[in-house]
Amino acid sequence: MTVNGLRRSQVFVMPLRLIFMGTPDFSVPTLLELVAHGHEIVAVYTRAPKPGGRRGLQMQPTPIEEAARKLGVPVLTPKTLKTPEALEEFRAFDADAAVVVAYGMILPQAILDTPRLGCYNLHASLLPRWRGAAPINRAIMAGDAESGVMVMKMDAGLDTGDVAMAERLPITDNMTAADLHDRLARLGADLMVRAMAALDRGGLQLKTQREDGVTYAAKIDKAEARIDWSKPAHAVLRHIHGLSPFPGAWAGLENARVKILRCELAKGSGAPGAVLDDQLTVACGEGAIRILELQREGKGRMQAADFLRGTPVKPPMRLT
Repeated sequence: MTVNGLRRSQVFVMPLRLIFMGTPDFSVPTLLELVAHGHEIVAVYTRAPKPGGRRGLQMQPTPIEEAARKLGVPVLTPKTLKTPEALEEFRAFDADAAVVVAYGMILPQAILDTPRLGCYNLHASLLPRWRGAAPINRAIMAGDAESGVMVMKMDAGLDTGDVAMAERLPITDNMTAADLHDRLARLGADLMVRAMAALDRGGLQLKTQREDGVTYAAKIDKAEARIDWSKPAHAVLRHIHGLSPFPGAWAGLENARVKILRCELAKGSGAPGAVLDDQLTVACGEGAIRILELQREGKGRMQAADFLRGTPVKPPMRLT
């Protein structure tokens, strides 16, 4: 495949001085790939540690902070980038460019203007579709046939910058948000390495985003998680997979809440939510799904067969 005239096997990288800005697991492969390809990461910016652990008493660093510490890279966790002090600290690193992957904080214009080659964001959608916070979840939930990753030169808008490179990936019906997340993270890491190679050579071509087809990927609200069995089976399946594993689509089963984490389309029909057999086949508004993996409140995730051994579910039971 050729992108900007550059085949995968022809990525020649001269080291750049980079500031890396990211927070969750999705960001880690890109940081590691940039280091592996010889770039100098002069600083890592991430969100501050939050309480976590079994009792919520330990301060948990972000996945990016953990990775950066292992690499021996300085880590900064400012609460804001809008102060003169934050700008001066950022400028002091004298970076050629900044790479931003799911950082979770707005970069003011003064920060965007600081690196001599600009700030570049890796976004997990095919812009301008699914700008915003939850593009992976929203693409699956909307029934999209494909997703992808894009490298974008950042501006002051919400994912509105000029696009440099893109990679596409089909979304299949057996793909959960976790599955798509992991594949896009690896694909995006490779894409950003190629983008930085092109940037260093002066060959990174930018293209203005289209004005048509803009959609926004709003942050997932837990209130969306309850399954609506009156919808067609395919819509129910995509809703379940788009919220798996977090926050997890759920249904009521005999006065208990059960998260459904993976399913498949199945034959059968009946009243929405009706259990059709002893294999966890459930009727939808049109068609049916078969539950493959689920989680009871306070329990770990389990395969359907293991769940059924401890909790027989069969007609005329119903999920609500």
